[in-house]
Amino acid sequence: MKSILMGDNWKTMNTPSHQTALVTGASKGIGKAIAADLARQGIFVFVNYRSDKKAAQTMVDDIHSRNGRAAKIRFDVTIQAQCDDAVKHIIEQCGHLDILVNNAGTRDDHLFAMMKKSSWEKVMETHLTGFYHLTRPVVRQMLRQKGGRIINISSTAGQTGNAGQVNYSAAKAGIIGATRALAREIGSRNITVNAVAPGFIETGMTEGLNRDNILQNIPAGRLGKPEEVAAVVSFLCSSRAAYVNGQVIGVNGGMM
Repeated sequence: MKSILMGDNWKTMNTPSHQTALVTGASKGIGKAIAADLARQGIFVFVNYRSDKKAAQTMVDDIHSRNGRAAKIRFDVTIQAQCDDAVKHIIEQCGHLDILVNNAGTRDDHLFAMMKKSSWEKVMETHLTGFYHLTRPVVRQMLRQKGGRIINISSTAGQTGNAGQVNYSAAKAGIIGATRALAREIGSRNITVNAVAPGFIETGMTEGLNRDNILQNIPAGRLGKPEEVAAVVSFLCSSRAAYVNGQVIGVNGGMM
């Protein structure tokens, strides 16, 4: 890529005291709510997107309108070189990266007996290989700076399994395992690694699902809101969660 960053003003963010966060898939849904919540706390937020430049710019403009600080950053988590370049560019511009939220995700639902290998690989590449591509260079930076927060967005599907989502459930379960293992590896370096496991949240990811059947299995009797997931993520990013490490926190209306 010739240029990852898309015409943002870096002069507003070169103060080392400013915390810096990178949220993947932040132009819509849960990622958008997370980016907005972090920005409200005075954190400079990099709004990652893969293809929807307009939505990402709208998100950045909204943060700016509320006196927050943000920049959009385009890269695909399934491409190693783009992830490496993104982290390198953030460090060159800011000197540090304090928070990583691995939120980018996708679904490709089919009954397992009918599932093509391409559907399996697409979901695994985004969730698990994408986690590797981006988190590895971020961990190296956080080890150098001796601190950081990593929050991985898993799913209730990764804990209980969903019929028709064997690929998605397996990928999200893998994220939980990776979270717990990485937390053990780097917890002594003032870096926490946690996962948030949303249930059914009102986003594009739940479009096309049978809502009546879903609501029967949710004690709260409703779908969750992206802002409710964001609130938990923001807590895990804060100093108040310094002793919370390797945990999986459900935001699911009591499904489990």
